[in-house]
Amino acid sequence: MAVTHIGKDDFKTKVLDDKGLVFVDFYAQWCGPCKMTSPIIDELSQEIKDVKFFKVDVDANQELAGNYSIFSIPTFMIFKGGQPVSQFVGAQGKEGFLQEINKVKA
Repeated sequence: MAVTHIGKDDFKTKVLDDKGLVFVDFYAQWCGPCKMTSPIIDELSQEIKDVKFFKVDVDANQELAGNYSIFSIPTFMIFKGGQPVSQFVGAQGKEGFLQEINKVKA
């Protein structure tokens, strides 16, 4: 499954109403570390079939970013059954992302 770009209008139905695991990348177009991690997130979305991957542009969705206290980007959140279960900030390698996802899968 590819990474899907979402905003405040579909965040509830795509993330909060989902019963499974959802990985959300809060990013901005101008953010260097966001650009570095984007291909990694794309790759993970193809490899991990039981997690849905979404991107939220914080500039276009400031209210949504504020609701989740996104002060630095990139910020990554993992939701399980519609509830945030993990939040981490900053560029990471593929192994770092896998470690965070595997923590909440257990």
